[in-house]
Amino acid sequence: MVFTLGTLFEAALLLINSIAILNEERFLKKVGWGRDYRNEGFVDQGGVKFQLVNLITSVQTLLRVPLLVVNILVILYELILG
Repeated sequence: MVFTLGTLFEAALLLINSIAILNEERFLKKVGWGRDYRNEGFVDQGGVKFQLVNLITSVQTLLRVPLLVVNILVILYELILG
C-alpha cells in the first residue's frame, strides 16, 4: 500500500469519526474524561485534559453534519473508483 495524500485524508477522517462517536455516559465518564457541569466555572481551563474534553465535545457538536456529508462522498468515491 502506497502512502499518498488520499490515505492520509482517510486516516484523518477515521480519526475524526472515532472522536465523533464517543459516548460521554458510556465511555468518557468511566475514564474520568466527562464534563462536570456543576463546577464548570471553577475548573482549571488551561489543562490539557480540559482542552481535550472541549475538543471532543466540539467535534461531536460542530462536525456532525459535515462528517455525514464527507463520509457519504468518501463511500461513493470508494464504490465508484475503488
